[in-house]
Amino acid sequence: MSYAALDAARVARACKVALSVLEANPETSEAHMRKTLMVQRIAALSEAAAESPAGGGVVTLTSEEFWLVSKNW
Repeated sequence: MSYAALDAARVARACKVALSVLEANPETSEAHMRKTLMVQRIAALSEAAAESPAGGGVVTLTSEEFWLVSKNW
C-alpha cells in the first residue's frame, strides 16, 4: 500500500465536493453508505489537520483513500 502526504486544506475541499456528489446520488446500498462514511471521515481528519498549527497543514492518505475521494469529485 502506498501513502502520500497531501495539503490538508485541498483534501478537505475535495472531500466536500465528493460528499456533495455522493449525497446527490439516490443510491442506498451498503457500499454507497460505506463510501460516504469514509469520505466524511477523511474530510474530518483533513479539516482538523488544516486547522492544527502543529500539523503543518499536511494529511497522509493511502492510495485507496485518495482514489475514493478523487473518483467522486
